[in-house]
Amino acid sequence: MASMLGTSSIALFPSRSRCQSSPSIHCLSLTTGQVFGRKFYGRIGFHGIKGRPQFSVASVATEVNSVEQKIASNESQRPVYPFSAIVGQDEMKLCLLLNVIDPKIGGVMIMGDRGTGKSTTVRSLVDLLPEIKVVAGDPYNSDPQDPEFMGIEVRDRVLKGEQLEVVYTKINMVDLPLGATEDRVCGTIDIEKALTEGVKAFEPGLLAKANRGILYVDEVNLLDDHLVDVLLDSAASGWNTVEREGISISHPARFILIGSGNPEEGELRPQLLDRFGMHAQVGTVRDAELRVKIVEERARFDKNPKEFRDSYKAEQDKLQQQIALARSSLPSVQIDQDLKVKISKVCADLNVDGLRGDIVTNRAAKALAALKGRDKVSAEDIATVIPNCLRHRLRKDPLESIDSGLLVIEKFYEVFS
Repeated sequence: MASMLGTSSIALFPSRSRCQSSPSIHCLSLTTGQVFGRKFYGRIGFHGIKGRPQFSVASVATEVNSVEQKIASNESQRPVYPFSAIVGQDEMKLCLLLNVIDPKIGGVMIMGDRGTGKSTTVRSLVDLLPEIKVVAGDPYNSDPQDPEFMGIEVRDRVLKGEQLEVVYTKINMVDLPLGATEDRVCGTIDIEKALTEGVKAFEPGLLAKANRGILYVDEVNLLDDHLVDVLLDSAASGWNTVEREGISISHPARFILIGSGNPEEGELRPQLLDRFGMHAQVGTVRDAELRVKIVEERARFDKNPKEFRDSYKAEQDKLQQQIALARSSLPSVQIDQDLKVKISKVCADLNVDGLRGDIVTNRAAKALAALKGRDKVSAEDIATVIPNCLRHRLRKDPLESIDSGLLVIEKFYEVFS
C-alpha cells in the first residue's frame, strides 16, 4: 500500500499531497482538503526502526510454550486479511491506529453501509497489536507492575512478596457474539464446588479475557439490552463483578470497546454511544477503478491467503514498528494550554454533554502527534481528530440535514481562526 491512510475525516476533496518516501521512511498522507473555503494540510512521515522478533502467546492461562510451538500455532490459525492491504476507509483505519497507540482514548464506533469492510478492518488489527507484559498463568492478563490491572489473586501474591513469572504476549482481541449469554460474558461460579469444597470456583468469561485488550462487537446496535448494561458497567468501573448465591467475585475488566454496525438496522442507546471514544463513518467506495482494485485484492487473498499475506509482510512490519515507536513516545507529547482551552470552547459551543469529548479529543490529538513522530500537538492534529471525537456526542436534530462532523469542523475553524 503506497500510502497507509489517504483521506482524513475532514477532507472533502481529493488529495493533492504527495509523500516522498525513502527506504528508511514510510509515509502516511493525511490529504489536502478544503472545508468551508479554508485549506487544511497534513502529512505524516515515519522513520522505521529495527524491532526484535515477536511471537504471540496463545493464552496466558496456559504454560509458556516454546518458540517452535508458537510459530506452529500461528500458522494453524485462520488467516487474517492484512491491515496494510485494505484499500480506502482511511478515517476508520486512523481511528483504530490511534486507539492501539493510546488505549485510554476509549475505543471506536464504526457505522456504515453493509459490505464496506468494517469487520475485516477491525479483525486485521490482530497482526499489528503490540506485546504487553502479563503474569504467566493468570487468566486476567494481569499487569505485573500496575495494581489497577491486577487480579485479586495476583495482588495477594505481590503483597506476600512472591516473585511473579512475567511473559510477553500480544494484546488480546475478543469477539463478542450477539447470541452470547450473560454467564459466558461475565463468567460463572461453580456452586457445587463452592458448597462441597468451600472454595470460590470461578470460570472466567469473555470480559476476563478482554482485560487489557480489545472487545469487538459486530452489529453492536443489535446487542441485547442486558448485555449492553453489562458492558456499560464494566466500561465505567473497569471491573466485572459476579454475584450468585451469596458468593461475590470481582476481576479487572479494562478493555478497548470497538463496535461496528449498519445505521439502517437501528440506532444505539445514547449511554452506550457515549462510551465509545471515537466515531468513524464508513461509506461505499464510488470510484470504479478503486472498486476493481478491491475486488482483485480480495480474490488474490481468497485464492492463496499465505502468499497474499507474505506480499504485504514488509508493510505490516513497518506499520508495527511505527506503532511501537508511537506508543513509547506518547508520554512525552505535550499540548499547549491555549489549544486545550480552544478544544473545550468548541465542546461548550456545540453543547456537548459531559467532559468525555474534551478528554478524548486531547488524547487523540496527542496520539496523532506521536504517530507523526512529534512531541507537540498542533492545531492540524486537533482538526484531524475532533470530528471523530465529537460527532456522536452532539444532540440529534431530526430537521438538520448537514452531517454532524461538518458542524464540528465549522465550529472548529470559528474558534481556532
